[in-house]
Amino acid sequence: MGILQAVIMGIVQGLSEFLPISSSAHLVICSNLYKVFVDGNPAEQSSQEIFLDIMLHLGTLVAVLIFFRKDIAKILKALFDGIKTKNFNEPDAKTGLYILIGTIFTVLIAYPLHTVAENLVFCPCTVGFLLVITGILLIGSEVYSKKLSEKSSEIDLKTSIIMAIAQGIAALPGFSRSGLTIASGLLRKKDRVTAARYSFLLSIPIILGASMLYPLIKIDFKEFTQFNWNAILLGTFVSAIVGYLCIKYFLKFLGKYSLAFFGYYCIIIGILTFAFFAFISMGL
Repeated sequence: MGILQAVIMGIVQGLSEFLPISSSAHLVICSNLYKVFVDGNPAEQSSQEIFLDIMLHLGTLVAVLIFFRKDIAKILKALFDGIKTKNFNEPDAKTGLYILIGTIFTVLIAYPLHTVAENLVFCPCTVGFLLVITGILLIGSEVYSKKLSEKSSEIDLKTSIIMAIAQGIAALPGFSRSGLTIASGLLRKKDRVTAARYSFLLSIPIILGASMLYPLIKIDFKEFTQFNWNAILLGTFVSAIVGYLCIKYFLKFLGKYSLAFFGYYCIIIGILTFAFFAFISMGL
């Protein structure tokens, strides 16, 4: 793995983690395309590439932590105060509690799917199909949301659980985590910015937990000395910078425009991905 591949993957991760277009799908697509045109073998994924994926997710996690640092500090303070007083009526305390509860639901859904999710890395055709479904859900949720006369700017417990379940399902590459969670928020009559903001905050514990546990389970640490650390660290830095800028401008975008654009994008990319890799698999 070279620096160019790591930088490309960092840009892709930074953009697609927060845009509702599935970062995991785009990493799978880009990785397989790179192998088709450079290595000639799309059916292999090394420990170094697995570790790069983890580090790229850590990069975008850093972006969330920096962008929402003030919100996170207030939520944590209110949550600890609520635990001490056993009173969670304060809005930030509720948000913290809902994120904790939501994380449990995400794990309950995502963990049984992890084997399937890992195998989909080698199935870009299936990933393309799931991208099409993501696009349809985004468009459908926007159509529903536009028909509502009133929308809420507060997240309740039921909405948090539904969004957390959607986040768990999005463990499958092709299902966008931000796309499914934001769409779930829209279907629960929340406005786009509120749904997106909560979606980003909800992602923090699950990305942090997965980034800490996954290497311990899947990677032989003896291989670390053989990794291209310059490429890995540069890719991580790029994903953090691009991710931060993406959050900033995506939230502004959502204040004015529809998610339907991303829905059409997912459908088009999904169809092209399915067609291309089906063509490759037939050896044509």
